[in-house]
Amino acid sequence: MSQTLNRRHALKYMGVPLMLPLGGTAVAGLLTGCGGGSDDDKAPAPSFASASFVAMAAPSLATPADMAKTLVNSTLMVKFSDDSTQGFSLSYAPFFTTGDPVPDGKGGTLLAGGYVDFAGKPIIDATVVDKTRQFFSDSPDGTSLLKLDNATVAGVKGNAVFAVVQFEYTTWAQDGKTDMYGKLPSPIAVLTLDQDPATGKLSLVKYHNVDTAPAMGLWITCGASLSPWGTHLSSEEYEPDAFTIAGNAQFKAYSKNLFGSETQANPYHYGHLPEVTVNPDGTGTIKKHYCLGRISHELIQVMPDNRTAIMGDDATNGGFFMFVADKEKDLSAGSLFVAKFGAGFSLDTAAAGAPISWIKLGSATSAEIKALADTLKATDIMDVATTDPLDASFTKIWLSGKVQWVRVKAGMDKAAAFLETHRYAALKGGSMAFTKMEGTTVNAKDKIAYSALQNMQSSMVRGNAAWNEAANITIDKALNAGGVLAHTLSTGQKDTAGGAITSDWVPSLTKTLLIGEDLATADALGNLANPDKIGAPDNLKFSEKLRTLFIGEDSSYHVNNFVWAYNVDTKTLTRLVSMPSGAEATGLGVVDDLNGWTYITSNFQHPGDWGVPLHNVVKATLDPLVRANYKDRFGAQVGYLTGAVTSVKLAKIG
Repeated sequence: MSQTLNRRHALKYMGVPLMLPLGGTAVAGLLTGCGGGSDDDKAPAPSFASASFVAMAAPSLATPADMAKTLVNSTLMVKFSDDSTQGFSLSYAPFFTTGDPVPDGKGGTLLAGGYVDFAGKPIIDATVVDKTRQFFSDSPDGTSLLKLDNATVAGVKGNAVFAVVQFEYTTWAQDGKTDMYGKLPSPIAVLTLDQDPATGKLSLVKYHNVDTAPAMGLWITCGASLSPWGTHLSSEEYEPDAFTIAGNAQFKAYSKNLFGSETQANPYHYGHLPEVTVNPDGTGTIKKHYCLGRISHELIQVMPDNRTAIMGDDATNGGFFMFVADKEKDLSAGSLFVAKFGAGFSLDTAAAGAPISWIKLGSATSAEIKALADTLKATDIMDVATTDPLDASFTKIWLSGKVQWVRVKAGMDKAAAFLETHRYAALKGGSMAFTKMEGTTVNAKDKIAYSALQNMQSSMVRGNAAWNEAANITIDKALNAGGVLAHTLSTGQKDTAGGAITSDWVPSLTKTLLIGEDLATADALGNLANPDKIGAPDNLKFSEKLRTLFIGEDSSYHVNNFVWAYNVDTKTLTRLVSMPSGAEATGLGVVDDLNGWTYITSNFQHPGDWGVPLHNVVKATLDPLVRANYKDRFGAQVGYLTGAVTSVKLAKIG
């Protein structure tokens, strides 16, 4: 057994995970204590220069247990200023599995990922006779790790740090037959974590359910990001269509579970951007911003100016949206834009790219759009036809893969822009052609933003019924494995009406950075996309310190989904983590310096969500293993990547 494996094996029994100090005061302290002799004859300690990752292999049925759990066999290599290197093996440390009892900070426990109604009472799953239990999520998603200078939480022995975790949905009721997707109000929690100053280990001390009543409850919270001012920016995905809401059984069930009434929930209250502020005592408060457009919010990224934000839009016929706030660190008022692409969009990573212009959809405050949402019905805002009305006052658009004809009613442009954003953006000429634009993130040094396209299908493909040639987003053949786009960020931009855009962080050109590879025939394990390339990228986060783009998958094409690291300088793509088979990689986050330590958060959701034919080869072997690991497939985990060795210092040893 190698020295690395021996250290990993020893740690397994010690139970002490460790994060690596990559920056800040901790590094300074660690780097100055090496060497012998007096202070006068010490040579300058080598400093951190760069980092890279050594890949792990994809698991296989040679070791089925590896395919049924979160597997980390990758290595972080650190290079110092004297050109020496040191390697550290990595592992995974969960905070909890959903459905676990977790400390509430008051001497009691709560159910991790448990669902509650508008009044804060548990929502009960009674689908199995004599085995009622509180519903809990199998789908934790967006996670933000942060600190407050004045934290005061009882029970913390080291440094108090916090994580905000949101739970997107639960897949099934406990009978395994009742579909629960989108039928429960998404919970969101603040975790108080005790950070050991000596090792960086994080231990859960307190779990607090944020009261979502001020936000009218939350709808399918997906990806998330940490704002530059230290708040958690959530999301509400797949906004319910207000025009067809009367026949929407899913939304009726959601309303019933939240309010006790199938008709009380208002569709215009959902599809927005919630923001969570953590309090020093480990509680949290929430507000919902109604002025960033009502779209399929996936993951927002605020630029370093504290005002400009770009947004994922996880839809078919989705758009690329930007919001510029009126004030720094305040998303409650500003202007909303949709991108119009010029010619040149290509999957060729060597291509010149497509220029972007921006159509201003409107300016508003959250309060005024909330007032409109409270009072207006869909038919007050727009006329919508699903067959050609043969009326020139209507505009033909594409929405969710189908053609519609729309017309804004007199005086309702602002309501249409912010409450019927998909339809209005299409009417105004936005390039509403993307499929499932998911995570967004920014490389501030190079002024490049990144967007993940989980799949490149339907509305992007020439000749498809959802395709609109005028959008200038065209590929000749679907790429199910998807890819990552890179956007050049520029200053001095104007909107299409000639108005100045008051931001130095405006996307002006889009190129393709990475793409996956569909397989013509499944490989021996069942993979439908090349497992050595990205497949259906979803979560994106960029580390300035590591110069690395982290990519989490939500793939129906890889038997196991992976988390990847892509070094933007060396152009090296490295597999870091393999999730349990059938699970999606979620909750990806990177904090370069948290009291001197660097953390990569990573969750997964719905383990053992078997696809056909994707999992036909492995299901019989892996299903019992996944069930044994994760509460009969009802549990999923929230956690982080950690070092597998204690007392690691980023300095030459010896």
